[in-house]
Amino acid sequence: MTGLRAAGFPEQAVRARARRGTAEVFPPADAYGGELFGSDPEGGGQLPFAGDELDQARLVPPVFMPRRLEKLIELGREPLWDDVELATAVGGFSSRLPLYLSAFGSTRAGSGDLGVAAGRQAARLGIPMVIGENMVPVHGYRRGDEAGTRSALLNRIAAYAEEVADGVGGVVVQQSTEDADSEVWNLVYSDPGTRPLLESGRLGFELKIGQGAKPGLGGMTVVGAAEAARLAGRFAVRDLLGGGGEEGEAAAYRLRCASPGTFTEEIVRQQLRFMRNNFPRARTWVKFHPGRDVAEAAATAWRAGADAVTVDGAEGGTGWAPRVFLDQVGLSLTECLRRIGRPAGCLLASGRVWEGGRAVRALALGATAVGLGRAALVAVDEDPRDGLVRLVEGLALEARLLISALGKYSADSLTAEDVWFPGAPAAPAPHPSFAPAGGAS
Repeated sequence: MTGLRAAGFPEQAVRARARRGTAEVFPPADAYGGELFGSDPEGGGQLPFAGDELDQARLVPPVFMPRRLEKLIELGREPLWDDVELATAVGGFSSRLPLYLSAFGSTRAGSGDLGVAAGRQAARLGIPMVIGENMVPVHGYRRGDEAGTRSALLNRIAAYAEEVADGVGGVVVQQSTEDADSEVWNLVYSDPGTRPLLESGRLGFELKIGQGAKPGLGGMTVVGAAEAARLAGRFAVRDLLGGGGEEGEAAAYRLRCASPGTFTEEIVRQQLRFMRNNFPRARTWVKFHPGRDVAEAAATAWRAGADAVTVDGAEGGTGWAPRVFLDQVGLSLTECLRRIGRPAGCLLASGRVWEGGRAVRALALGATAVGLGRAALVAVDEDPRDGLVRLVEGLALEARLLISALGKYSADSLTAEDVWFPGAPAAPAPHPSFAPAGGAS
C-alpha cells in the first residue's frame, strides 16, 4: 500500500473486495445460521454511505419472465445466474465484461506504478484500458532501449500488451489540447511497439472534451517549483497553493493547469472526421463532461462516426480539482443518462462505479459499459497483483445475479423499466383480464 486515500468514496469496502473478492458479495459465511439478515433502512448494509440518486434507485424484477422461459427452452433446463453472458462490444473492441478501465492521466496517483498495475490486471480481465491526457507533455515520449527506459505512456501500453489475451481488450489513448501540440496520436500510431495492437484492431484514440471532476476546466496537478519551471513552456503554471514545507520557496507548490480546449458542434464534427481520416485503423472515442447539452453532444459525435461516447458524471474523477467543482458543478451521471435516453451508439459511463448494483443500474439506463476509476486505483493500491481482478470478480458476480433476477441473460438486454427511483409516479394498475373466481356474473 502506498498510503493512497479516497475521501468521500467507499474506500474500505473497495479494499475489502480487493482482498477477498467474491466473498465480500455475501454476508460473512461464519454468521450463517447465527445471525438474521435483511434490508437495513439505517444504511448499515452494503452501501457504506448515503449515495446519490443512482445508488438510491432500486432494481425491480418482474413476476412474469418470458425471457427466462426462452432461456429454459434454449438450455433444456432451468437457467441459473451463471448463465448470464457479460461479454460485450465496447467501443469497437471485444470485452469479456461490460467494463473498461477509466483514464488515468499525468496525475501522481495514476501515472506511476499504480497505473501500470491497473493496466496489467485490466488486460488479464480482458477489458479495454483508457490512458488519460498529458502523459507525453509531462513525462515525455521515449521508446526505450539499452540506454534508457520507456516513458510512462509506453510503459503502460507495454504492460497491458504483455498480459492481454488474443482477441479481447484494447488500449485507447486520450488527447487534449496540449497533447495535440505534442502530436501524441501521431507518435503512438506510428510506433513499432504499438503495431501488434493496431494490426489486431485493438488501438483507439479518445478526444477529450471534458471530465466529471471539473466540467469546463482542463486538467490540474500539483507540482514543485523545479518541475513547474520545466513545464511552464507547455502549461499555465500558477502560484496559488502556498509553501511546500521546511525547504521554503524551493519546495513551494504550484498549480499546473491544462487548457480545456474550445469546442462547438462543428469543431467536434471536424475533429472526429480528422481522427477517422488520419488514423483509419484506430477506433474513435470522444469523452464529454456532464454538461447540460450532453445529449446533443453525444448525438453529434455518433453522427460523425464515433465508435464510443464516454460520459463522465459529476461523481467521477481521480485527479486534482477545486472543491467548488467537486461539490457544485455538473450533472449527475443519472441525469446524463436520463437526458441521453436510448443511445444511438455505444455509450460509456463513468462516475463512482465500484460494485455491481450501480453498474447494472447504469447499464439499464442506456450505458453499454461502465468505467472503473477511483475504485481501480484503490484496489491495486491494496494488492498490486490481484486487487483489481478480485474487485471485478465480485462486481461481475453481482451483475450476473442481478441480471438473472430481472429475468434476463445478457448485459445488453437491460432496459430502463428494470430501474425504479423512489418518488417516481406509481405505474398505473393493469386492467383485470378476467373476472375473479366467485365474482358476479
